[in-house]
Amino acid sequence: MRPLIIYHSERFRLAMEQRVKILLADDDPEDRFIMQDAFSTIGLPDVPMLVEDGEKALEVLACMRDNGEDFPSLIVLDLNMPRLSGTEALRELKNIIAYRDIPAIIFSSSFNVIEMHECKQLGALAYMVKPFTYDEYLLSAQHFYDFCMKKHAFPEFNTVINSLR
Repeated sequence: MRPLIIYHSERFRLAMEQRVKILLADDDPEDRFIMQDAFSTIGLPDVPMLVEDGEKALEVLACMRDNGEDFPSLIVLDLNMPRLSGTEALRELKNIIAYRDIPAIIFSSSFNVIEMHECKQLGALAYMVKPFTYDEYLLSAQHFYDFCMKKHAFPEFNTVINSLR
């Protein structure tokens, strides 16, 4: 007898079918909690894989590689983290052939244009400034997921940089 599975939402069912995973590295426990809550609120509690820094993100990827697991559809890196910052983690990601093609987004509270240029040069897909409100966190979580489902494109770096000048 097959077990009865009831999906809470169509979105959750699609995420499970397509195994959408988003690896998010952020040293701030409150920011990690809010992102987890945002994904849960939009019906995708199992999508984010949350870690506390860039070093842990690389460890998770190595474990996935060693176990033959699918890599995340997207990696989101906070810029300023201890042990291995977002730019350092991004540099490592782009230097390891197995991870090079995983899209990576820098997610930071910094508006530093020089850092944005550096992230662009290192191969980041986009640079997003962290939200200020919970509704903006919900929108960010939705955009991350929609990107993985090929329903959203992030603004070009030059557009973001020029908007801050």
